[in-house]
Amino acid sequence: MAKGIRKQGAASIMASGFFRLAVYACIIFAVIFVGKSAYDFGYAIFNEVPMAEGEGTDITVVIKDGSSVYQIGKILKKKGLIEDAKVFVVQEKLSNYKDKLQAGTYILNTNMTAEEMMAILARENVDGQPTQGDGNSAVQDTSETDGGDTDTGGEDAGEGGESDESGESDTGEQE
Repeated sequence: MAKGIRKQGAASIMASGFFRLAVYACIIFAVIFVGKSAYDFGYAIFNEVPMAEGEGTDITVVIKDGSSVYQIGKILKKKGLIEDAKVFVVQEKLSNYKDKLQAGTYILNTNMTAEEMMAILARENVDGQPTQGDGNSAVQDTSETDGGDTDTGGEDAGEGGESDESGESDTGEQE
């Protein structure tokens, strides 16, 4: 009987050893997985790479009033401007544009970084952007601009007027 108890004890010890080894292996794999995921997330936050190289594609984005940063990120992801809305939220929190993104209609490009898009969404860079009621540009809503001669003389002002940028953006809208 003593041999039977000893054999059972040895088997029990061996089984518990394998069980411990399996638990340790699972813990090691979990730590590696979490570490790799955290590294990839951090890398995506600080490595701002545009979705497209070269000229890219202009995409019109409408941000509704009261949209959260995460909702804005989801819109940008859906339009193919960013890869991950959660990464965009963290980038916004770490940027100079924290709590400055505004509702409106914007023209963004797939070759822009998240930082460049945030500058436009915060209205700190309004070059080539649609009018938001402040009269900076007349790309999209010409009915909101001041002055009656805008409809008749808008093309002349774009060609020989203030800047070449408005003339270029006007030709893009006439297609």
